[in-house]
Amino acid sequence: MAHFAKLDENNIVTQVIVVDNVDVRDPHTGLEDEVLGIAFCKKLLGGNWKQTSYNGNMRRRYAGIGYSYIPSLDVFVEPKPFPSWTLDNDTVEWVSPLGAAPALTDEEVASSSYYRWDEDAYQEDNTTGWVLVETPEVSE
Repeated sequence: MAHFAKLDENNIVTQVIVVDNVDVRDPHTGLEDEVLGIAFCKKLLGGNWKQTSYNGNMRRRYAGIGYSYIPSLDVFVEPKPFPSWTLDNDTVEWVSPLGAAPALTDEEVASSSYYRWDEDAYQEDNTTGWVLVETPEVSE
């Protein structure tokens, strides 16, 4: 089965459908052809379509509703998580303006603590963003 993502005028995914391999296979070569799949989707539902791969072999990741298609990179990207984050064109991942979250100490790992991004804190001073969340101990 082949998967296709419908894009709006801003290249945002609005729908993802499954198309039978028969409808994307070239009758002469027997090979899957994205152009045939796109033509099938347009005839069936209209609109602009791009093929997506459930296992991420095509266009970096499987497209979900709300994802964006970036033509210059020929990839689908997840929705931007925070206004201050930017897309790293090499990894095609969103990154914080402060980089990756700080490394956890062994003690923090053992206590199941983690870092989360706090956009409000970052907007206040542009230096604070990653906030350590300490999980409470569970007493028996």
